[in-house]
Parts: sequence; C-alpha cells; structure tokens
Amino acid sequence: MGWLRALKGTARTAMTVERQRLEPLVALRAAVGLALVIGAGLAFLGPGAAASSAFGAFMAAVATFQQSWRPRPVLALASGLTLAVSTFLGYLVGSADIGLFLPMLALWSFGAGLLWAAGTTAGMIASGNVAIMLVTVTLPTSVPQAAGHAAMIAAGGVVQALLIVLFPVRRWGAQRDALADALAAEADYARRLRHDPVSAFDPAPLMKARDAAAVTARQARRRPAELHGSRGLAEQIRPVLASLADPAVGAPAEGPGRDRVRVLLDAAGTVLDAAAHAIRHGDPVRVPRAALEALKDPGLPEVFDGAALRAARRLAALLDDVLETAEPGSGRTADPGEARLRPTVPALVPLVLKAVRAELRPGSPVLRHAVRVTGAACAGYLLGQVLPFGHGYWAPMTSVMVMRPDFTQTWSRAVARFAGTLVGVGAATAVVQLVRPGMYLSGLLAVVSAGLMYALLRTGYAVSQVFVSAYVVFLLGMGGARWDQTVPDRIALTLVGGVLAMLAYAVYPAWETPRLRTRLADWLAADGRYAAAVLGQYADPAGARREDVREALLAARDARIAWREALVRAEGEPVRHRGLSRAAADGAGEAVAAFGRGAMLLEAHLPDRAHAPAPGAAELAEALREATGAAARAVRERRVPEWERVRGLLDGGNRVPESGVVREAAERLLDSLDDVSQALRP
Repeated sequence: MGWLRALKGTARTAMTVERQRLEPLVALRAAVGLALVIGAGLAFLGPGAAASSAFGAFMAAVATFQQSWRPRPVLALASGLTLAVSTFLGYLVGSADIGLFLPMLALWSFGAGLLWAAGTTAGMIASGNVAIMLVTVTLPTSVPQAAGHAAMIAAGGVVQALLIVLFPVRRWGAQRDALADALAAEADYARRLRHDPVSAFDPAPLMKARDAAAVTARQARRRPAELHGSRGLAEQIRPVLASLADPAVGAPAEGPGRDRVRVLLDAAGTVLDAAAHAIRHGDPVRVPRAALEALKDPGLPEVFDGAALRAARRLAALLDDVLETAEPGSGRTADPGEARLRPTVPALVPLVLKAVRAELRPGSPVLRHAVRVTGAACAGYLLGQVLPFGHGYWAPMTSVMVMRPDFTQTWSRAVARFAGTLVGVGAATAVVQLVRPGMYLSGLLAVVSAGLMYALLRTGYAVSQVFVSAYVVFLLGMGGARWDQTVPDRIALTLVGGVLAMLAYAVYPAWETPRLRTRLADWLAADGRYAAAVLGQYADPAGARREDVREALLAARDARIAWREALVRAEGEPVRHRGLSRAAADGAGEAVAAFGRGAMLLEAHLPDRAHAPAPGAAELAEALREATGAAARAVRERRVPEWERVRGLLDGGNRVPESGVVREAAERLLDSLDDVSQALRP
C-alpha cells in the first residue's frame, strides 16, 4: 500500500463515528465531580487554582473510562496523584532554569512511552500526565503556589474517586458485560454451526471475559455469584458445539441426524442468549420451554450414537449448569479462594518494571514509540518557545496525546484532533462572542463541554476532541483570557503538534508488516504445543495434567489474537510486504486456524482417567511438538515448513492404528499443516 492510499485510509478512520452504548449516568457523575472542584476553586482560591483542580479532575475522570478491570477509584487516584507530582516537579525544575525543563520533559516523555509496555491504560494515563503537565506548570508563580496547585490537582482526582465510591453506577457492569458478551458469542457460534459445520470461532470474547474475571482479594469476597463459574462452562461448551456439528466426528452431514443437530444448536443458542441477558442485567433467566425440551429429548439415542450422542448429552448438561450459575439469588456463593486474583498496586510495580525492561531492546515497537514521543515532545516544546504564539505548550501537548505505538492510530488521531479542534474551537468561540460569559458561566460551560465529552468518549476520537477543545476555551475564559489571544494560537500549534507526530512516525517507524512472519510462527508453534498437550491426555489418561491443556490453549489464543491484531495494523501501513503477501497471510492464517480447530475437536472427547492409553498418541504428540517448533523457525527464516516426521508416523509402521479418534484427528491435523506449507510456497 502506498503512502497516499494509507493516508486516505487513516483519514477516513479518523472521522469515523462509532455507534456505542452510552453511559450517561457515568458521564454525569464525572461532570459533577468536575463541577465540584471548579466551583470550590473559584469560590475560595481563584481561577488559577480552579483551573489546576479542573485539569486534575478532568484527567482522573478520563482515566476511569479506559478499558481496565481495576476498580475505577484506583484509576482516578493514580491519575490525579501522578499528575500532581509531575506538575510540582516540573515547576521546580522549570522555575530554576527553563533550560532544565527540556531534559525533564524528555525523561517524562520517554518514561510515558515505555509504560505502554504495561498496557493501554497505563500508557494513556502516563501520556495524559505529560500533556497536562505542560499546561499546569505554567500556572503557578512561586514554589508555595506550585505546591498549592499540585494539591488542588490531587484533590481533583480524590473527588472523582470519592464520587465513584459514594455513587456507584451499575456495580460490576464491565465484568457483567464481558461475561455476557462471551456467552452471546457462544450463542452466535452455535447458530452459525447450523449452516456451516466448520465455522470458525473468535476466542477474543472468552479471553476478555477471562481478564475480567481476575479480581482483587477484596473484590473476590463481594463478587456476585452469577459472575463466578459461567465463564468456565462457556469454555467447555465451545468444543462440544464444534464436535457435535462437525460431520467427521459428530452427526452425519445429511439425514435425520443433521436435522436434529440443527435443532439442538438453535436451542443451545437460545439458552446461551437467555443466560447472557440475565447476567448482563441481573434479571432472572427466562428460557423458552421448547429449547429446553429439545435439549433433553429422550429420543436422541434413536438418531445419534457414539461421539455424537456423548456430545449431545454433554451439551445439555453444560447448559443446565450455565442456567443455574446465571440465575441471580440462586443461593450459590462464590468461593473467594477459587478466584483468579489480580495483583495489588504495590505488587504491580515489579511486574510493570519487568515488562518495561523487556522492551529495552533493539527493534522493540514500544522502545521506538518512546523515542518518537520524546523527540516530538521536545521538538514541539522548542518550536513553541520560538514561534510568535502564546501558549507554546499546545504543540508538544498535541504530539504526546495523539501518538500511539502503531501507525494507524497515530496518524488517524492527529487528523481527528485537528479536525475536532477546528470545530470545537469555532463553536466555543461563537458562544463566547454571543454570550460574553463571566467567570462562573465560563466554568459552567466548561463543565457542560466536559460532560458531553465523557458521554461521547467511546464514539470516536474526533467527536471527543470537539468537546475537549470547547472545554479548554471555556476554562481559559474562566481566567479572563480573551478568545482572540488563545484560539488562533491553539489552532496553529495543534497543527504543528500533529505534523510533528506524523513526521516522527515517518522518520522512525515501527512497521508491523515485516513482523507478520514472526507473529504467524508464534501462533503455529503455540497451536502445536496445544495439539501435543491434548494428545498427551490420550497417551496417559491416568497421569496427565488437565492444566497442561488449559495453559497451552490460553497461549494459543493469545498468539492468535496477536496475529489478528498484527494483520489489522499491517493492513493500513504504507509498506510493501516483505516475504509474506496478503494472500499468503490469509491462506496460512486459515490453515493454522483449522489446525487449532482440529486439536479442539480432539479435546472435546478427552478420555477419562480410567481409559487405557491410546496407541501412538505419545509419539504423535512429540512429533507434532517438534515439527511445529521447527516449522516456526522455518517460517521466520522464509522457508517452507516440512512435516515428514508426522507423515512418517501415519504412513509407515503400526505406531498409530488405522482407525480410531487419534488416527482421524492426526490425519486432519496433517492436512491443515500441509495447507500451511502450500500457502507459504513462493
């Protein structure tokens, strides 16, 4: 893809408005917190302190809207307190010597860029702190005032945290949505299997629900019972659905058995949707009687036998358990000792440092992002000092806020920020010209603008920037600044900051396209370990650990999600493929997914511990593990993988019997691996 086409694509992405479920009560609570700190600041301390506290409360509220499973008060406090410390230290350094502030800005920007290694929420909070610090260090005029402003910023974060504690909105709402989305994805999968028995399933909703299920020790004691257990059942249902629908291991492709499978899959979708609705809203489970009767039909042995009958009965039992766990007030209690515990904030520090240290290596995308942010912020700060504009901090602030570790987000956010600034500043300027608001009315208009931004934050970056720009105009007007002294400067410097962010990525990029082979190799190797772990259960049913299969499955899912995210990022990059074309990527991705699906079908019929070991399973497991590991190295080195050892076990000797579930699964796995090689041939 050329640069012109890529830039057009990112511009369209920037202006996209997404339809998202709004959370007006959460936005209202954040706006009320902002109003409280602005009002108190204006009444008792003056417009300067009010502006400081407003920035603290504003950023603390923005932090609570991020996709994080940590308690929202913790995010608000972390944002407010870290911004207060950054502001105070920035003023101390900058007031002593303006030349010393530049090294501090470079250090803070570099650290903020590296914190993206700890996740999106940490990166966003750190970037916001650097951006707002550039503004707030200009407000005090003495060290005592700087301490007072830092205290007001921290107070803004504390107020937002207290409001979340005192006026909770939809407790456990994010966790409920994540679990409900996972069950709804299972329901959609069941319905798609009616028409496409080998339909693919996206594991992302299940992985998201797993992340949401990790809680602190205190949360584990308070978590609603319906949020405990359903996710594990959903994990077990997916392979059962697939094995029931698959013509090779489940019901036949045609005839009465296939018709009955379609009925069962439709009933399973209905039950899963009902459970998802109950969990999402905390309502009783309501399932049509026809769906339950279809699942418990005593006539199933007349149309099914063997693996298909076992899968149908297993599906009915699992769905019964789902309905029981999803029922609010059922009397079930969650055992806190069984919860996946999330590390506390102090315990998180060494984990974050470990993640950051892992990115301090040549070629790391996060390290490159940190270098780009540092260069753009420092260049923007110097340009702001040289250019004949006031408020020179707007240029570096824009650069820091729009830059992200990947190309598409950085360029689209730069375009969206400039467009949103034009609209927001224009609308706010018109209001100022018509109304001529005083100090308190300007504060009120700033709160209204922020509230609208909170409400529409998830609909698109351009939309949110319209109200952010209006918020800043009204906030500055609160202190008596004339619009003609700020608006032209802000527009010009926003353009400068956006251009710097774009140039930084163009000069020092971190393209995803050249890393596609590595992502594919990681996924192939992870799927190979998963298939080997499943076969290990057949090789030693009595002594094998079920946890090995689970751990390998989670690693394979992580690798698959990383591959898909890399494909999405690479699609918008202005880089020609380097050894892996789009057709090869699509073909190889489909083949690896089919390989993982074959292992999943094998997992659906794991033997009991009393079963005898399956002949040839141990040798086949070892062969798959070694072959996929060697194939991953071949993919990275741009060679075509070979599968001779696996083929030799199936074609020669008596190690793997000519019939049986292991033989059938091995042949399907080998077919998928051959498809991987075919897709990667030049």
